[in-house]
Amino acid sequence: MKRISLLGSTGSIGRNTLRIASEFRDRFEIGYLACGKNHVELIRQARKFKPIAVAIYDQSRYKIVKEELASENIEVLGGQEGINELASRSDIDIVVNAIVGSKGLEPTYHCVRKGIALALSNKESIVMAGEIIMGIVKKRGVSLRPIDSEHSAIWQCLLGEDKERVKRIILTGSGGPFRKTPKERFDSITPKEALRHPTWRMGSKITIDSATLMNKGLEVIEAKWLFDMEPDKIDVVIHPQSIVHSLVEFVDGSVKAQLGIPDMKLPIQFALSYPERLPRTWERLNLEIIKELTFEEPDIERFPCLRLAFEALRIGGNAPAILNVANENAVYAFLESKIKFSQIPMLIEKALTHFAVIKNPVIEEILETEKEVKEYIRSLI
Repeated sequence: MKRISLLGSTGSIGRNTLRIASEFRDRFEIGYLACGKNHVELIRQARKFKPIAVAIYDQSRYKIVKEELASENIEVLGGQEGINELASRSDIDIVVNAIVGSKGLEPTYHCVRKGIALALSNKESIVMAGEIIMGIVKKRGVSLRPIDSEHSAIWQCLLGEDKERVKRIILTGSGGPFRKTPKERFDSITPKEALRHPTWRMGSKITIDSATLMNKGLEVIEAKWLFDMEPDKIDVVIHPQSIVHSLVEFVDGSVKAQLGIPDMKLPIQFALSYPERLPRTWERLNLEIIKELTFEEPDIERFPCLRLAFEALRIGGNAPAILNVANENAVYAFLESKIKFSQIPMLIEKALTHFAVIKNPVIEEILETEKEVKEYIRSLI
């Protein structure tokens, strides 16, 4: 029986994790739950799964959660400190970090410092502080298991392989809802249009990242650190059907790929059960129904966010953190209709040129970068 600390329990990844835990009650126990601000769903989950403790980031809703769970004998914590604690308690077998955005960095840091196994969906942790996090992972011998479908696919393709025989890794992406949309239309794209993803059902932030192709850019940076790959060995290909989740090419020309329906339950389940593979009880891949798999190059002229991510990776230091925080705040501004869709990459590029790069930053400098870039983007908006 594995005890899970689930951070970001009310989001898409969190809810799918709870579905898997419900399916395999003899394998997984929900020890802890944490969320950002959805107190109603957190309370419902707590009453169903009876965790030892819960945490809510939004302090204004802490009192409501505490009062509602007073009779349940469930400890309630609040703020970033509370979430950090639930990422690092000694009675945890595995942490699932499904927090969206840069707020997920600190829990990842505290988890790996304690040497706890980590199933990671929060790509921003690695984007912002990959060198720091992976340095601790190697030093502590932490089992880090990626949940992103692309990185889970690469991880699965590399199992049992000699990394020195890898020629390149190839990340796939659907291309988002505007793959064929003329660039002249980008100024008038609405949040409602951008949230209509053609193949995946995800949270709003990652859906917009998919629409701008920034999601692929962040995944490139994450892949560099997770798999210790140089940027020139990482490629991106657009695959509209979202069936091939990523590929690995070896020096002999052989290419391995991981395929599956566009459903996050598979990579979540594998991260939780590894090294075992548990039976799947939901829909399976049927290639006879799919019939066609197509691939094309990404258009970095129409989608400059991908280019900006490669640039930030080449610059190094805290540049990826600047990129990530600028993007995050620009995306939320777009969702609130404060800026145009086309202005998202413009704001990111301004941030990358505005701030001096810190080489080999420590975690405190990354967190300070987050605050400064957030304030700068808000001032531009």
